[in-house]
This record gives sequence, C-alpha cells and structure tokens, in this order.
Amino acid sequence: MARAPDAVVDADTAGIDTAGMSSGSLWGGFLLNRPVGLVKKTNNGTSREPAESDIRQEGSMKQFKDRVLARLYTRYPSLFKRWARKARIVSFSETPWTDFTGGLAHSRLALVTTGGIHLKTQPPFDMQDRYGDPTFREIPAEATQADLAISHDYYDNRDADSDINIVFPIDRVRLLAQFGEIGSVNHRHFSFMGHITERQIDTLINMTAPQVADLLDEDGVDIALLTPA
Repeated sequence: MARAPDAVVDADTAGIDTAGMSSGSLWGGFLLNRPVGLVKKTNNGTSREPAESDIRQEGSMKQFKDRVLARLYTRYPSLFKRWARKARIVSFSETPWTDFTGGLAHSRLALVTTGGIHLKTQPPFDMQDRYGDPTFREIPAEATQADLAISHDYYDNRDADSDINIVFPIDRVRLLAQFGEIGSVNHRHFSFMGHITERQIDTLINMTAPQVADLLDEDGVDIALLTPA
C-alpha cells in the first residue's frame, strides 16, 4: 500500500519546462487558459468567486493534465526517474511478514489492486483530490471486463482498458482455480487507487487498509495477490 505513487502529476516536479510555451500549445492550453469565474463586489472591493461551471472546467483541466503526464512518464522513463528522485516516499523500518505454510491447491485467493478498478455501477475514485482517494471498492469474483471501469489518471491505462487482466488478473485467477493450481477464488476482490499522499496516507494506513484486511480474514482468504498499476 505504501509504494511510490503511480505517477504524481505536476509540470514542475515532472521536470517539464513550460517557459516560453504559447497559450496555443499543448501545455499552454491548460496552464494558461484558466477559467475566469465570477467577480462580485464587496465592501473591500471586488473578489473572484468561481462559478460551478468553472469548477467543473478546473476538474477537467486537471484530469487532462494528469493523463498527459502519465503518458509522458510511460513513454519517457527518464522523466519518471527524475520525478522519483524528488518524490517523498513513505518508508517503514519493519515489514510484517507471515510465512505461507499451506498448499496452493487448497488455498483461497483474493486480488487486491491499486489500479483504480471499480464496477461501472459503483462511484468512481475521486480524481479531484490532489492527495488521492483512500477508499476501496469490492469487486465480485464473477465480474467481467464489460462490468469494470478504471478511474485512475496517474498511469497510462489504455492497455488495461483493452484487457483488464493487465492490472487486475480476474480471468487468470479463475483459470488457476479451474486447473487446480489453487483451491478457490474468493467471492470478492478489493480495489484501491494508487497515488495516496499527505493527509490521505493516515486514512489509508489506519482505516481503509485495515478494513480490507479484516474482510479478507473474515472470508478465510489464504493468499492476497497484490497488483499495483
């Protein structure tokens, strides 16, 4: 859970020089063309108050920027490495570990992903909170590709949109059970989104992650297969 964020998204930390770019360029389009908002008169003069349409536009601009940066990080690994050198990563002095002593053929397996997967009927993960969304979604084991969507702007998920098994191998674990490699697939899996930072880390570590751990224990899961995006 405390891995590096999938791709934190800021032009400065990405090492992209936006100086001199015109407002008609790719970056200028969303860095310079800001929503104007409403101006209201007050006793102290005037102040800007964003309209609802402005807030929606701000959100769409942020999503556009995040997605473009995620694709750039994928295409140019040196940019991602440059970001990683500056990123503040949560680290721990100790890692809890329990040796697996059972047999795979008699074990129950569940998936836990940070790929931002959810059912199309479930609320998407919150892409507007710059610190990330620490909540989780339950995914029924019988879900299919057609049932699922991805809400995660911090990695390039175009390939996963074509084959969800790239980040959430739900079909593959069913095959493992079918061929007797594992005992069974749990009746539900769990999905988080990556890119959890700052104030949301505490919520993830002390609230939502323990909730999922308790649910896995309640279900009698022997193996939790973690799939980061």
